[in-house]
Amino acid sequence: MKLAAFCDKDTAVGMRLAGIYELFIPDKNILEIWNQIKEREDIGILFLTEKIATDLGKYLREFRIRNNIPIIVEIPDKKGRMKDHVDFVSHLIKKAVGIEIKK
Repeated sequence: MKLAAFCDKDTAVGMRLAGIYELFIPDKNILEIWNQIKEREDIGILFLTEKIATDLGKYLREFRIRNNIPIIVEIPDKKGRMKDHVDFVSHLIKKAVGIEIKK
């Protein structure tokens, strides 16, 4: 299984430095690239910027409900964390345990 990232150009530089070379950098149509990524069976973990995750919205939520792989990890981009963005993993922990995880 491969590690991959769906991110902007600046974040992609950091991903390459971290050893992730399977990069998807959107120019215009995020949904078109997303459809290509979700059909790939060789990707085990997908790093996704919070901005792209927000733009994908319901498409990403539906994918997470129906699929276990790839594991999707949302990361901030060069601007830092988005204020109103809800981290999916923290949301699941709060829902399951009843405790909110603060960063």
